[in-house]
Amino acid sequence: MNTEIKEKIEQCLNCKTKPCTQGCPLGNNIPIFIKNAKEGKYKEAYDILSETTVLPAICGRICPHYKQCMGKCIRGIKGQPVNIGDIEKYIGDISIKEKYNLPKCEQERKEKIAIVGSGPAGLTCAAFLRRKGFKVTIYEKYNYLGGLLVHGIPEFRLGKDIVQKTVENILNLGIKVKYNSELGKDISIQELEQEYDKIFLAFGANCSSKMRVEGENLTGVYGGNELLEYNSHPDYKEKTVIVVGGGNVAMDCARTIKKLGAKEVKVVYRRAREQMPAEDKEIESAINEKIELLDTPGVLWPKFESEEVALHLCFTGTIKEEILDKVEIAYQLTKFLLENYRTKLCERYKLDENQQIVIDDLVENNSENEEKQEAPEPKREEQKEDSNNDEE
Repeated sequence: MNTEIKEKIEQCLNCKTKPCTQGCPLGNNIPIFIKNAKEGKYKEAYDILSETTVLPAICGRICPHYKQCMGKCIRGIKGQPVNIGDIEKYIGDISIKEKYNLPKCEQERKEKIAIVGSGPAGLTCAAFLRRKGFKVTIYEKYNYLGGLLVHGIPEFRLGKDIVQKTVENILNLGIKVKYNSELGKDISIQELEQEYDKIFLAFGANCSSKMRVEGENLTGVYGGNELLEYNSHPDYKEKTVIVVGGGNVAMDCARTIKKLGAKEVKVVYRRAREQMPAEDKEIESAINEKIELLDTPGVLWPKFESEEVALHLCFTGTIKEEILDKVEIAYQLTKFLLENYRTKLCERYKLDENQQIVIDDLVENNSENEEKQEAPEPKREEQKEDSNNDEE
């Protein structure tokens, strides 16, 4: 055991009330698995974790620990909480290296279960049902298992080899798999109902919600989830990319795009950095990779015409203007982005056939606005007086 992980393990007070367990959505028996790890009983620590999870090496890397188990840690009241995520990852990695097996099925049963989808929900459901003795078959539309663990989380956060070895351990329980089988295309619910006693739908809902602003359907605007899943990226070289959102998906998109050669990547979030739902470590990683965070903006999204694809951002307080030509925008959902903001006057910029901003048109627009401002509307009182005179 290296010194760093040993210090993290030694921090645990092994609380009897187990507030960290209460903060874990799976109910992992955290104090007990850490206690075994402290004593060097790694297999026992893994067995404790396996009572409630089959993905320790994965969850230790990607779970939002500060919002869950670590957020409930007693140590965190006056200082730093126990780094439960790193300890879980450590035990998970040892289990892969030493090839620890999951507990086998208790007693064989005759019931057959179909599971559609092989993401974290599908894999977990399959494993625990199989351990209860059910005959389990996974239907997966791709030719690999893992779902978002593979195509939704970048390699730099979760290595594909970790996912593959975790999946192999789960399948060793005796789970069958039918690849390239998409529900509604290759197989129907009715067909599954005829063959299986129960069906568990675990295909998720990996679809970016819309911000409901004009222009988001134009060329160059992408949903973050789809961008990561299909891995079909445009050419980012020498371009400035805006990522709208403050969660882990936004950070994943921003960091991925930066690594793919974008000149600049800027994350725009509607609240303060402290309110970003992304994990602090993910935000810090993004900043370390020269990604700029633009939080608490007063943003006005321009009213686009069909040919307009330029974006102009205005910030609360002193106006800081940035004209982003040939912009590729990858966004993560926040449908309330434009609500309750102070907004500043925002000009609209057009692009010519070469996708360059038309400067002459911009000057003309400014001149037109100045002329409009020089002709103020008549006051209501004066209008009322004129109306009375007309009646007389």
